[in-house]
Amino acid sequence: MADGSKYLQSDGNPVDGMHAAALYLPDIPLPRDLPDEPIAIAEMADLFGVTHRTLHFYEEKGLIAARRIGLMRVYTHADITRMALVNACREIGMPVAVIQELMETLKSALSPQEAEDIFETALLARRRELTAGLSTIHRQLQQITTLLAHDMQDDDADGRASPRHRTNLTSDEKRCLELMAEGYTPLRLARALSMTSTEVADLEADIIGKLEAHNRFQAVAKAVLLGIVAS
Repeated sequence: MADGSKYLQSDGNPVDGMHAAALYLPDIPLPRDLPDEPIAIAEMADLFGVTHRTLHFYEEKGLIAARRIGLMRVYTHADITRMALVNACREIGMPVAVIQELMETLKSALSPQEAEDIFETALLARRRELTAGLSTIHRQLQQITTLLAHDMQDDDADGRASPRHRTNLTSDEKRCLELMAEGYTPLRLARALSMTSTEVADLEADIIGKLEAHNRFQAVAKAVLLGIVAS
C-alpha cells in the first residue's frame, strides 16, 4: 500500500495510510488489473461500475476516504479493498447503516481470521433477513392464489364458464405471459418479442382481458393458478 501521508483530505489536512480504517478486512475479490496509485476518481468509478456521485456518497458516510492532490480526488489500493467490501455488501442489499456498523466492528479485529468471522456473522444476519422476506412473499402469494381460487369458484357457482375453459391464448400471448411471470418489464418484453411498445401494450391488454384480470400482475397470478405458466 502506498504511504497515505503524502495525500490530503478534502479539508486540506494530511492523513496517514490507515485513516482510522480497520486494520484487517475480510478477503473480498478485487477487480483485475488494478491501476497504479494514486487512483483518480474516474478510474475508481470504472473499477466498480458506479458513478462519481456514489463514491461521494460513500465518502460522506465514512465508508471510504478520498485524498486530494491539489484539486484532484484520488484513492489508494487500500481504498479499493474497502470499496470492494462496500460494493459486495450493497449487492446483497445490505443497508448503508449496517455497512457502517460492520466497518466500525471490523476496527476491533485483531487478525484476518477475526475479520472473516465478523463478516461471516454479518452475512448470516443478512441471509436470515432475506429468508424471512421470502417467507412473507410466499405467504402473500399463497393468499393471492387462495383469493383468486375463491373468485373462480364463485364464477362457477353462478353458472359462468371457468377461465380454464374460456381462455384461448395465442402462442405470442403465452410467451408474453411466461416472460411477464419472470418479471420482464414492458420495455424488456418489447425487445424479447421483437415488438413495439404499443404492440406489447395491446398484447398485454388482450391477455388481461382473456383472463378477466384487472392488471398484468393479477393476470400472471391467474395464469400460474390455471397452469398456463409455471410458478
